[in-house]
Amino acid sequence: MAEYSPTYLSGLIVKSLEISGDGAAFWEQGHPRHFAVGCQKFCGSNKKWKNRYGYHKRLLSETAMYRVKQLLGGKLSLRNYNAQVGETYAMLKALNRLTGVGMPETHYFV
Repeated sequence: MAEYSPTYLSGLIVKSLEISGDGAAFWEQGHPRHFAVGCQKFCGSNKKWKNRYGYHKRLLSETAMYRVKQLLGGKLSLRNYNAQVGETYAMLKALNRLTGVGMPETHYFV
């Protein structure tokens, strides 16, 4: 890593980029993100358009598939379709078991 003297750095003109949290901006023309940003601006809030278009359901399913692929592998080893269905059920049952093991025990005091 190279070191520069303070006199060299003081002569540079630096343009800072400020990122505001006011809302999303459009990307380049034709990007699929335009629809989401347009809906967000039209509805007026994140919560409304996320609930209207089922954004959270999609996010939860994507998270579940990521967990399956990371923990149990992203490929099915059996060739027969019915066997693959059974293998998938076994993977999901194992994932549910792993999730259940990680949950804390709840004790109610009366």
